[in-house]
Amino acid sequence: MSAAALLAIALPAFASPPFGEWEPFRLGEIAAPEPTVLPMPFEQPGGSFPGSAYYYLEAEKPVLGIGEGIHSDAEEGPVGPVARALRIDNSGVDRSRALQCLTAAIYYEAASEPDGGQRAVAQVVLNRLAHPAYPKTVCGVVYQGSERPTGCQFSFSCDGALARAPQRYFWQRAESVARAALSGAVYAPVGLATHYHTIQVNPYWAPSLHYLVTIGAHRFYAFNGAAGRSSSFRFAYAGGEPLAAPHRRDLSAASALATAALDPLAVQRAFAASAPTTPETAATPRQTPAPLYSTDVKERGGEDLYRARNLPEVTGVRPEYANSGRWIAQPTR
Repeated sequence: MSAAALLAIALPAFASPPFGEWEPFRLGEIAAPEPTVLPMPFEQPGGSFPGSAYYYLEAEKPVLGIGEGIHSDAEEGPVGPVARALRIDNSGVDRSRALQCLTAAIYYEAASEPDGGQRAVAQVVLNRLAHPAYPKTVCGVVYQGSERPTGCQFSFSCDGALARAPQRYFWQRAESVARAALSGAVYAPVGLATHYHTIQVNPYWAPSLHYLVTIGAHRFYAFNGAAGRSSSFRFAYAGGEPLAAPHRRDLSAASALATAALDPLAVQRAFAASAPTTPETAATPRQTPAPLYSTDVKERGGEDLYRARNLPEVTGVRPEYANSGRWIAQPTR
């Protein structure tokens, strides 16, 4: 039998049946029954009035975007004096060590913070480098006090956080912020801040320092008085970076004394005591020379015309006002 004959025999089996015979095969037959829709109150007779549907609408809740819900003072601009640019590019060794230490500080202190939060932490490190109360190197500032378990200035350097290997993506992100800061970028919103803490804690020194801003999860502070003046900061870099690593443990009395000297309240008191005190002197009015007059004015009297020397003199108080201001001995009834 030829292929054409087989095709002619097979085709009738697949021919379309008369209209209506496909009904048992509809997919809708196995679907769930339609749900019962109840009318809304304003759709029922007697329960509505013109415009009543408005009062049955549910207020839409705004969807918070990424980063919304947390206020950042960084959007309001700087408060007080602003730091100056600090560039560290004098040698390969100092530059690489400073970059390593500043990246570690940004990563372990603010890895999950937005860009503003990471830049703020970097600015605090550089502000301390410029302040006479702290070391003159980036690594010296970052690992200051790390020889004692409770004396480190940045907690990650003595609480065991360095044992956690950094994640590559977040480390590179922190490194880009550190590289910009060491190239002269200034983060103005934190001003001359030298201290910060997370919003979950309240250290003892916070009420005594000058609060500046809250950026991300950190609150930033500057010194009060002479210690916080812009004249106390010197944004210059001399090099000499130590190893980019924490210090060896040292529990000696000398180390404890050095740690106590880093108390921000002690720093403020030391600067206040050493600030020069100048006695206040009364300001003396400046003598103004007499004006130059024309020849015509000089002929009519010159300076005497304007000195008001010919005003009528007061000879006394008029009788009806003689007792003005005196207490009445016996009030009249």
